[in-house]
Amino acid sequence: MSSENSPQSPEQQLRKPRVAVVFGGRSSEHAISVVTAGAVLRSIDRTKYDVLPIGITTDGRWALTADDPERMAIADRALPSVDQIAESTDGAVVLSIDPGNREVVYSEPGSVPKALGEVDVVFPVLHGPYGEDGTLQGLLELSGVPYVGAGVLASAVGQDKEYMKRVFTSFGLPVGPYLVIRPREWEQGPEGAKGAAARAKITDFAAEHGWPLFVKPARAGSSMGITKVEDASGLDEAITEAQRHDPKILVESLLRGREIECGVLEFEDGPRASVPAEIPPVTAHDFYDFEAKYIDSATGLVPAPLTEEQTAEVQRLAVEAFDAASCEGLVRADFFLTEDGEFVINEINTLPGFTPISMFPRMWQESGVGYPELIDRLIQAALRRPTGLR
Repeated sequence: MSSENSPQSPEQQLRKPRVAVVFGGRSSEHAISVVTAGAVLRSIDRTKYDVLPIGITTDGRWALTADDPERMAIADRALPSVDQIAESTDGAVVLSIDPGNREVVYSEPGSVPKALGEVDVVFPVLHGPYGEDGTLQGLLELSGVPYVGAGVLASAVGQDKEYMKRVFTSFGLPVGPYLVIRPREWEQGPEGAKGAAARAKITDFAAEHGWPLFVKPARAGSSMGITKVEDASGLDEAITEAQRHDPKILVESLLRGREIECGVLEFEDGPRASVPAEIPPVTAHDFYDFEAKYIDSATGLVPAPLTEEQTAEVQRLAVEAFDAASCEGLVRADFFLTEDGEFVINEINTLPGFTPISMFPRMWQESGVGYPELIDRLIQAALRRPTGLR
């Protein structure tokens, strides 16, 4: 594969760049990806870009979908899906893996495949496994198609919270106490010898760091599958819930303090940090879970009420996290400001939500980069970036 983008043909130079917005996917965050795509489709500059919406169903089929953002929103607490807006129940979109051919083809059983034209850049708004974790990014690298956001390695590191924390630790970034329960440690549940050993491992961790603990999937987002566990009696149910999303489990101690977020965006001269935001305590929920984020629309404070020194410090740490994981395009970095005044990084999100209530666009809006400009900057950064090794 060429290490740089192919020169544009005269026809490409005359037409607008074509952006494929790819969304949905096989993860438990499917619906939030659809909501995010609706917000992007609503705000992308159609005078500057041609847009091709491509949805991925929960069973992995790539489908042509209606370009209809209104049908992609949460309505009356009901979550949208790609199947609801797909133009066909069995038609499929195929992207060539020939790096010299960016043609997208649509086919239905019994019909002649239809060429949909070339794609210049992909804007993936998939959350979770099979999209945010480097799998889609690897396909696009094979295809030689530029794309918005982090590459294969950074996407994989950003998705797997265990290795994310290992990378941060190796770069000297502060992380909180955690442990990992691997699938084989719980393969027979709590009744087997391995399960008993895993439970003992967790209770020993709690004895050192205290209850409550948070039990979560190691490779999921949008606060899916997370349980706050007050004592050992709640462990089995919490692990079962987390394993609905991922067989590998992360257990974290409670860090008492404030939840602070900061956005990082790639500019022409390198990454810059936004003003930070604060997620205040959610009184109707035990913590900032999926329902609080997306159904009840709990909101944060932008900008966060921090001192100038605290703001500068969290911005510095956010950019350091971006660089430590070799990120590109964008990142939302989440921190705890502990009671002793120290920032501890909780995680990064390499494809943060772009819903109307999402923190990443709100932080950049407050930093002087509005939603349409934010989308434009991400697309332009992707078009500037060479494909292949870089």
